[in-house]
Amino acid sequence: MDEKAKILDIAMNLTRIGNWAADGYEERKKRIKIFLSSTRSYIKNLDRSKFSKKFGRTYKTFIKEYEKLEKEGQEGPNDTLHWAENMMTWGNILTHRSKLI
Repeated sequence: MDEKAKILDIAMNLTRIGNWAADGYEERKKRIKIFLSSTRSYIKNLDRSKFSKKFGRTYKTFIKEYEKLEKEGQEGPNDTLHWAENMMTWGNILTHRSKLI
């Protein structure tokens, strides 16, 4: 699987997680935590040397944000809807910016 496909998988996971959280974090937290861990695994398996400079900047910003979002998601977000929106926003950003890889 190439790096663009991996980024799109990450983006899809973020969108799914965000949708589940918006629909009811407490009822879906087990699934959300599984997908957060899965997403972390995808991130670790990326070859960032294949990223263009433009996408590399986006990815660097994403990683900083994802670390915070993942921690909050594992602990249980203080503001679930805001957290869900951030997850979905990053899913959209990565989807659109993946053309720059």
